[in-house]
Amino acid sequence: MRATLSLIHREFSAYFYSPIAYVVIAVFLLVTGYLFSLSLLQLTALGPKGISYPMQLIVNDVAFWLVFLFIPPLLTMRSFAEERSTGTLEMLLTAPLRDWQVVMAKFLACYAFYVLMWLPTLLYLPVLLDWEWWTTRCGIDPWTVVATYLGLALAGAMFLSLGMFVSSLVRSQIIAALVALFLSLIFIVAGIWRPDLDASGLAYRILFYFTVPLHFERNFGRGVVDTRQLVLYISVAVLCLFLTIRSLESRRWR
Repeated sequence: MRATLSLIHREFSAYFYSPIAYVVIAVFLLVTGYLFSLSLLQLTALGPKGISYPMQLIVNDVAFWLVFLFIPPLLTMRSFAEERSTGTLEMLLTAPLRDWQVVMAKFLACYAFYVLMWLPTLLYLPVLLDWEWWTTRCGIDPWTVVATYLGLALAGAMFLSLGMFVSSLVRSQIIAALVALFLSLIFIVAGIWRPDLDASGLAYRILFYFTVPLHFERNFGRGVVDTRQLVLYISVAVLCLFLTIRSLESRRWR
C-alpha cells in the first residue's frame, strides 16, 4: 500500500514539473470563465435573451468541447510512453507492485489532476445558486449543477483511461497524444459537427448514445441523469484500464 501511495504521489507531482500542465489549466480556465460570463449575462437578461439552463450553455459550446478534447490526451500521453522511451518502465515493473496497482496509481494521479482543474470553477457556484447578495433574478436549480459535474467526472474518467491505454502501447508521447485524440474524437465529433438526422430514427439514437456533447446538451445540462450514459462512461473506463493492465502483463513475457 505504501508503494502504491508513493507512486501516486510521484505521478501527481510530475504534472507540476511540466509546462504543458500549466498551459492546459490556463486555457481551460480561460475558456470556462468566458463561457460562465456569457451564461451569467443571459441568466440575468430579460425577455427572449434569457436562458433556462445556464450549465447547458457552458457545456454545450463548441469551444468548450474543442478544449476538452485535447485535455485527456495531453494529461495521459506521458503516463507509459515516457516510461517506455526512457527505459524506466522495466524498473517500474520490477518494483514490489502488481501491474494493476501500477495502472491504478497512474490513473488516480492523472484523475486527481483532472479534478484539480475543475476546482476553481466551483467559485462560480455561489453566483449561479442565487446567493442573496447577488440578485433575486439570478439563480438555478442546484440539481443541474450536480448532474453536470457528475457527468463531467465520469466522462473525464472515460477519456483519461482511453488515453492511458493508448500510452501503454507506444513509445512516443506525441503518437500517444495523437492516437488518443483521434479515438476521443469518436465520442465528440458528432456533438460539434451536428449532423441533420431524424431524432426518431435508429441512426440518431445510436449516435446520441455514443456522443458525449449531446449527453450534456439533452440531459446533464438540464439536470437529467440517464443511467445509460453513466454505464457507457464507466464501462469504457473499466475496459480501457483492464486493457492497459493486460498491455503491461504482455510486456513481461517479451
